[in-house]
Amino acid sequence: MNQLDALKQFTTVVADTGDFRQIDAYRPQDATTNPSLILKAVQKPEYRSLLSETVAQYRGRELSELMDRLLVRFGVEILSIIPGRVSTEVDARLSFDSSATVVRAERLIELYQAQGIHIDRVLIKVAATWEGIAAAAQLERRGIHTNLTLLFSFCQAVACGQAKVQLISPFVGRIYDWYKRAAGAAWVEADNAGANDPGVKSVRQIYNYYKHFGIATEVMGASFRNVGQITALAGCDLLTISPDLLAALAASKAPLERALDATAARALDLTPLNYDEAGFRFALNEDAMASDKLSEGIRAFCADAVRLDQLLLAA
Repeated sequence: MNQLDALKQFTTVVADTGDFRQIDAYRPQDATTNPSLILKAVQKPEYRSLLSETVAQYRGRELSELMDRLLVRFGVEILSIIPGRVSTEVDARLSFDSSATVVRAERLIELYQAQGIHIDRVLIKVAATWEGIAAAAQLERRGIHTNLTLLFSFCQAVACGQAKVQLISPFVGRIYDWYKRAAGAAWVEADNAGANDPGVKSVRQIYNYYKHFGIATEVMGASFRNVGQITALAGCDLLTISPDLLAALAASKAPLERALDATAARALDLTPLNYDEAGFRFALNEDAMASDKLSEGIRAFCADAVRLDQLLLAA
């Protein structure tokens, strides 16, 4: 048994790509996309027609609608391949506007439903800002399930659990990147690998907290830099993995054991937390890594959304 098949015994494997032609080989349950992945995909010759066809069919509509229709077009193609759910992201430029996020999320769901896709097969991705989490809470009450992304801190995870969101995506690799850069020449890779990786430790803390207190929100580790980060989180509810790392797992016969365990988490001695807006903002501000990476992530997704706008306008 290869490591990918072994991982599937403990964890739901999710493909992290907009390149749906790569998905089928690895037989994931779910798939995730984001503005950067869609931007990358539409610049490939084999996907360019999806953009041009979308613009041709809906020319004259608002640019935001064209983007949403393009995202849904990719999502529908992905759902024709996988048995589970696809995550589609609300425009990151709305990360600090709860009401606008809700409106865009509802439109995305309406577009999926118009294509015959059941609401339960779509997760709406929203940045885990205070406003994004508030929007997600509203959407969940309306039966629209959410995936809170750009999650780097424990306080974000606690607030998402309070909001009863469906799923969170803590970003393992970006946490690792920050600590490695901050350490500079003092960084020793071997001392910060596997279970000692700072991104892995962050996800393990969140997983243990959720399982200990019976929080139903699913934990999906994301943004991996290497196979070791993935195998150190075997047993996590879900892991969303890029095609190159899926290929590396499929090519490896190394043994793989469960690393996270809900039963063990329930036996831990943990203290419950609760955040109001002021407490959340203060806790996030106190976490330099999370503050930096959340801001950086939103800026990067916004920049790619602008580039996607430009491609739509030029089509």
